[in-house]
Amino acid sequence: MHLNPYGRDAVLLAADLANDPPAGRRELVDRCRDAGLVVDATAEDDLERTREVLDRWVRIVDAPVAAERAERTNELLAEFCGHPRMTDHDSTEHADGGYHLHFRDADLPVGRVLCSLIAMGTALHLAGRGMHRLGRCAVEGCDRVYADVSRTGRQRYCSTACANRDAVRRHRSREQAHER
Repeated sequence: MHLNPYGRDAVLLAADLANDPPAGRRELVDRCRDAGLVVDATAEDDLERTREVLDRWVRIVDAPVAAERAERTNELLAEFCGHPRMTDHDSTEHADGGYHLHFRDADLPVGRVLCSLIAMGTALHLAGRGMHRLGRCAVEGCDRVYADVSRTGRQRYCSTACANRDAVRRHRSREQAHER
């Protein structure tokens, strides 16, 4: 999560973790690191806390109207985000350092960092891209969630595989109707 860890990458990570919950604390840390999240400290309750926030995040995805999405997002923001602060993880990497904003306190365990990222990332995603940009896959029988980061804002499927499967289903349905 290089430029804006609170935007696109945060909601994509939230969707990934919600769809395939980590089995243990080590897997949670590894997946956060794989997503580019700088993980400084871990705590015993990281996995449980993350699971609870992901359950609440899925309630945001499933909210039927924008006002309810905003209310649920605001609850996460109030609970997990602190005042903005400038921080620099590695001042030797850039001439001016690698300064960026965090919307959380410093030196938090990975579970709290992740909760803050998910809350702020969701807020920025919905406010910046549109309140409709979270959803569930349109394929019958698939209940996976997605964060729509597409240019057009018309994503309906959790993956290319589901989009292709639905396209084949629609094609076969049209062919059968045509044969009658």
